[in-house]
Amino acid sequence: MKAILVIMDGLGDRPIKEFGGKTPLEYAKTPNLDKLAARGINGIMDTVAPGITPGSDTAHLSIFGLDPHKHYHGRGPIEACGAGVELRHGDIAFRANMGTVDESMTVIDRRAGRIGSTVELCKQLDGTKIDGVEIILKPSAWYRAALILRGKGISDKVTGNDSKKTGARIQEVTPLDGSKEAKKTATVLNKLTKLSYERLHDLEMNKERMENGELPANVLLFRSGGQYVPVPSLKERYGMKCACIGTGLYRGMGAFLKMDLIDVPGATGRYDSDFSAKTKKALEISDDYDFIFIHMKPTDSAAEDGNPELKVQMVERMDKAMGELLDFHGLVISTADHTTPCELKKHSYEPVPIIMAGPGILKDDVKKFGERSCSKGGIHRIRGLDLMPIIANHMGFSKLYGA
Repeated sequence: MKAILVIMDGLGDRPIKEFGGKTPLEYAKTPNLDKLAARGINGIMDTVAPGITPGSDTAHLSIFGLDPHKHYHGRGPIEACGAGVELRHGDIAFRANMGTVDESMTVIDRRAGRIGSTVELCKQLDGTKIDGVEIILKPSAWYRAALILRGKGISDKVTGNDSKKTGARIQEVTPLDGSKEAKKTATVLNKLTKLSYERLHDLEMNKERMENGELPANVLLFRSGGQYVPVPSLKERYGMKCACIGTGLYRGMGAFLKMDLIDVPGATGRYDSDFSAKTKKALEISDDYDFIFIHMKPTDSAAEDGNPELKVQMVERMDKAMGELLDFHGLVISTADHTTPCELKKHSYEPVPIIMAGPGILKDDVKKFGERSCSKGGIHRIRGLDLMPIIANHMGFSKLYGA
């Protein structure tokens, strides 16, 4: 059996007074998700564990059946995979932005006015060697990039230079332990920070940006470092041929798990993203894959912006896209990676709702997709690590446990 998993980022929420005590998901008009709920079996899921507030990275690892306590080594390597870098065991990878600083290295803007591309900027530093360590710098979406250190005697036990604050000087990279490897890595990264300003500040493109009243992209900011350690893919664990339709971190997660990455025009990861293009593409390629992972981001973005009305709009647009999957002759799973309450503007610990609908599913009595309604469903309450074994077994990819 084929399966399509749709993860709506940060979908879960808390009651909103203006919505009569309903969550944005409960308040939204979701006829297609409700049809799937009525056809299938429902429940709620703690993506890592009850009472744990998960990051998007640890939540996705858990959903795909990898214990983050064992397999999580930082967000940097996952995002680097999404940027198309072929990582080697032991590489140290960081999330990176092109930012703007003044002559005193005080941060003016962490995203250089949200510059649209870092391709030319990355070329200025990619392939550089500092103290025998190779610097690999590859462009990612918009103002982002992937920074990788490759060489002997390096460590991920260091801070980044990005304090995530404007109006303050760039943070000096410091070792997080007393090892010589961490000290060496910190030295290399501090030299890289200085070198990035020297090479980027006087670039012709930055001169043009300043002439046009735009901020120059004149420094490399990096954080969330981690060592790349390969993990077993779904193909290796279950024999599934898998595809990923997502952007940013989620594209990186697909690459990290050795899924084929599928590009979809109009799928931006922002509020203007074409969600229906993603579900249509999944149907187009469903003959070629056993398992397809679709990620939809802006429900989380709206919640982090503290905008419940916008979150409702995003839910309703995603629901429309889910309508494309109503006639799919396979398993459809819809859930979230974590709860993001609009009142908090950040992730929280509450479990997320989940639907599984498709041939052979023993459906329950739930008729509407929502946090409270799904809690009454036949899946009951599971952890993220439980999900892939359930999916794989229903698809026919699991083996008998025992005699």
